[in-house]
This record gives sequence, C-alpha cells and structure tokens, in this order.
Amino acid sequence: MFSCFESLEFLFSFSCWREETEPGCYKTGTGLCSRHTEQDILREDSGSLWTQTQTNNPTGLQTSWATMETEKKTQSAAEQMTDRDLSEQIKEVTRENHVRAENTEMMLSFQKGQVTLEQYKLLLCSLYEIYRALEEELNRNCNHPGVAPIYFPTELARLESIEKDLEFFYGQDWREKIVVPTATKRYCHRLRQIGQENPEFLLAHAYTRYLGDLSGGQVLGRIAQKSMGLKSNDGLLFFAFPGVSSPNLFKQLYRSRMNSVELTEEQRSGVLEEAVRAFELNIQVFDDLQKLLSVTGNQQQNSSTHSKPVKTLQIPGIITNLSPLLRIVLGLFLALATVSMGVYTF
Repeated sequence: MFSCFESLEFLFSFSCWREETEPGCYKTGTGLCSRHTEQDILREDSGSLWTQTQTNNPTGLQTSWATMETEKKTQSAAEQMTDRDLSEQIKEVTRENHVRAENTEMMLSFQKGQVTLEQYKLLLCSLYEIYRALEEELNRNCNHPGVAPIYFPTELARLESIEKDLEFFYGQDWREKIVVPTATKRYCHRLRQIGQENPEFLLAHAYTRYLGDLSGGQVLGRIAQKSMGLKSNDGLLFFAFPGVSSPNLFKQLYRSRMNSVELTEEQRSGVLEEAVRAFELNIQVFDDLQKLLSVTGNQQQNSSTHSKPVKTLQIPGIITNLSPLLRIVLGLFLALATVSMGVYTF
C-alpha cells in the first residue's frame, strides 16, 4: 500500500547544491549545472553523480571526488530544510487534501489493484488536457523568475507520452474520441488563467503534478499493467521518465530549485492557496470521471437491454385494435381452429 501523497505529491536531488545556489550557474531544463558537461550522468544504482571522462578505464567512468563532496553537502542541506521552505509549507497546507484525494473512488481502485481499462482510458483523456494546458503555460513562461528554476521539459514533460498512450488505446484518430468531464475543463481554465495573470502560481501545479507522478508513477504503472492485463509497457508511457535516472535525487534537486524562488509574502500565500486548489481540482476530476463512467455504464446496459428482440404474439396485438364484436368472432375462430388441430393430431 502506498500513500496518496506519494502518488499525487494527481496520480510528488540535489546533484549540484553549491553550483546551483550561485546566480546563473545552472542550465535551466537540463538538471545539470553549467560547470558540468552534458556527458554527466546520474547513476541510479549508486545514487551518486558520476562524471564521464576519457580515460584508459574500459568503462570510461571515473568517480569525481568533488561531486561526491557536493552530494554530501546536498544531503546535509536537505536535512536542514525548515518549515519556511516552500516545499515543506505546501506539504503542510495540503495534508488534509491528501487524505481526501486518497479516498476518492478512482484512487481507491488504483490502491486495490482494481483499476479498469475504461477508468484508465478516461483518466488519460483528462490528463492529456491538463498537461497540455500546464506545459503550454510553462513553456510560455519559461523565462519568468517564478518558473525558470523548476522548468525541466526534457526530464518531466508528459504530453508526448500521453499522446502515444492515447493512440495505443484509441487509434490514430484518438483526438476525435477523447471525452473529458466538466471538472477537467475547469482545471485547464484555471491553468490558463494563472499562466496569464500569476505565472508563479504554476509552481504549485507543477510540483503537485510532476513530483506526484515521479513519486508514485512506477508503482501506479505496475498496478495499472497488472489490473488491465497488459503484456507490455504499451499504453503506460505516462508513468515512464527516461530522462530521470535517479528519482530521489531529482526530487531533491527540484525541491531545492523551488525553495530558491524569491517570492513576496503575498505571492507565497498565493502559491500555497494554489496548491490547495490544485488538489481540490484533482479531486473534482476524479469524482467527475467516476460519474462519467457510471453514466456510460448505464447507457451501455440500457442499450444492451433495448437491443434484445422482444418476442410477442402478433395476433393478440391485432385483436386489441379491433372492435369488440370482431374480437369475439375472431376469438371463436381461433378456438375452433385449435380444437380442429387437436383432433387432427390425435
């Protein structure tokens, strides 16, 4: 059993603490500092940042002592996070919402390993619309001081993966087949609104969605695969993060970047309120999806019932439309015919 906080932190790494805290020293969207090269890779098996170098070593890998020291500093810094850190404040103000989200019918289905194909397909439809709105607004505001530090399109973007999943389940014309409830449209409208008016509020939604997917994604992916009887990862690309080698380190990096964003007290309060709203919007989407599933199920059941041929005797139907006298005459005729047939048979 896993908590909703791990899976939604909707369905929430320091690698270079010293370098990234120096102004202008990180590469936005790569997860690497400018003092490292693009050849730097995170090795998940060791949990350390290893630097690829050209040496006589057959593996081509050599431990960077400076990097190991940096990692120790980041772990120490993580332990020193205070209740003033934005990430910690978001956890605190959304704690009650976690419990409520955890008990939605949609999430309970995941936790019990009983998610159905129809549930998952409809969820993907809503996730497509939500992530399209979120990522378009993040892209448009990528240079905004409240967005730039947590802008990781290469590592986190979900839209392309969701599109491939939808094509797997619905076919190439999936765009014509997707259905979303009113709550999903309301969620998307809110993302568009703050992208225009308060881009720093996107922090709350990005944190809630991306780190939630990264935290519980692997578990949810396995549950969905088993529940739906899928033989491969086809249709489950949403849960895969090929650009993130070490989820734990990356989440540390993400939180440190988010905590480094300079906000006024008013803006910080707004971000915290938006985090609560983000959970509420997700809960509403889950509830609406279940209602949509119920309506769809009832329609299919009624359609199945109405499509069954109804066997009726046509003659009595005709009789009911005749005058009383004709009904009597026709009734006597039928009675005589029945008696005659009986005599003939025996």
